[in-house]
Amino acid sequence: MKTFDHIILGTGQATGTLLGKLISTGDSIAVIEGNKVGGSCVNYGCTPTKTMVAGARAIHQARRGDFFGFSSGDVSVDYDRVRERMNEIRNGSSEGLEGWMNGADNVTLINEWGEFTGPKTIQAGVEKIEGENIYINTGTRPSAPPIDGLDSVPWMDSARLLDLKELPKHLVIIGGGYIGVEFSQVYRRFGSDVTIIQRGGQLMPGEDEDVAAAIQEFLEEEGVKVHCNSEAHKVKGEAGRIEVTLKSGDQIKGSHLLVAAGRRPNSDTINPKAAGLKLDKRGFIQVDDYCRTGVDGLFAVGDVNGEGAFTHTSVNDAEIVLDYLYGGDRAISQRTTIYALFTDPPLGRVGLTEKEAIEKGYNLLKATRPMSKISRAKEMGETRGFAKLLVDADTDLVLGASILGPGGDEIINMFAAIMHSEIPCREYRKVVLVHPTVSELMPFVLDGLKPV
Repeated sequence: MKTFDHIILGTGQATGTLLGKLISTGDSIAVIEGNKVGGSCVNYGCTPTKTMVAGARAIHQARRGDFFGFSSGDVSVDYDRVRERMNEIRNGSSEGLEGWMNGADNVTLINEWGEFTGPKTIQAGVEKIEGENIYINTGTRPSAPPIDGLDSVPWMDSARLLDLKELPKHLVIIGGGYIGVEFSQVYRRFGSDVTIIQRGGQLMPGEDEDVAAAIQEFLEEEGVKVHCNSEAHKVKGEAGRIEVTLKSGDQIKGSHLLVAAGRRPNSDTINPKAAGLKLDKRGFIQVDDYCRTGVDGLFAVGDVNGEGAFTHTSVNDAEIVLDYLYGGDRAISQRTTIYALFTDPPLGRVGLTEKEAIEKGYNLLKATRPMSKISRAKEMGETRGFAKLLVDADTDLVLGASILGPGGDEIINMFAAIMHSEIPCREYRKVVLVHPTVSELMPFVLDGLKPV
């Protein structure tokens, strides 16, 4: 049995961060991956989907020629080229990571599925290896709700949709979270009819009602049909002809079905019992503030630990582990929730939502400003959405921000830095920012703060 100083199980985004430090130590490292190198982000998540988002936005802008004062003629979509560009980028990222590992003298890449046979031993194909430190980075996979007939129809998760070679004529999406919402706009702009079926009363159920309503409004303006308070009861059909019956009795017919109704951890694929790992009721590996599992030398990083569901939290998990091993003070409890929805316009979110802040009992101040009142947004012809800032009246500190509008996914990072540094609003208000930009108006939004 081969012994390594470090074993990394899975090649999601935390793995690259871990390797960035571990390779330079000269320690022996084994990396185990039974699927494409790079995990979901590179192969079926951030990289390919944001490539598609960019293509869809370019197509949409070309169709707005009259608005800007030029004629673009009939804009046709070459879906084969759209997919070719996506594959070039995601395959390049995967191959680049694999090439980096294969080129490192102290890294052994094992292209097999791995599972524990003991706390420090893993079976990967025919090889059984042992490690001093083991980092579990196996991520999550799509899950499907219990819908009658679903197993008998060719439904797709996000991975299978991205691998689909033909453009859907009518894409029906079960689930109105960030995956379903992003894909709905992308495929509508490519030319598909799109229908979203959302069980709850609003899209993006974790967001405030005003944010969700604004997102639904611009999706519907572009022709996406949204059915909230609707639940799929039965599905039947075949490739190219799918029929979804709602619990209300209404029927929705489409050509393709995307199920975007949640994800489940891959902890059940690695024989966690043999390692002595503890799982919560949803199957996530339980960890402490430093991603330690309670088993000496075993860490769980990325989506599989349930402490975050994003690439940036996975990377931060790896940074936390490296700090623990080599000196540093990062911890899971120190990070502030931050993420983006990559619609057009995008939503950037950090900290608490308004409803969360109210539930926690803060002495809350709120200010909003529509993008239609921000000069740069008007100049770009992108006036949908608004900015909302939440402040603790007792401390003058920002509690949360929602930026739905042009550059919202970038602007939100500024508020993450402000919150992390605990900069009072009165100090942030004094900052001089570049004109003309959308972000320059963010300090001025604070002038409208009022008690909630």
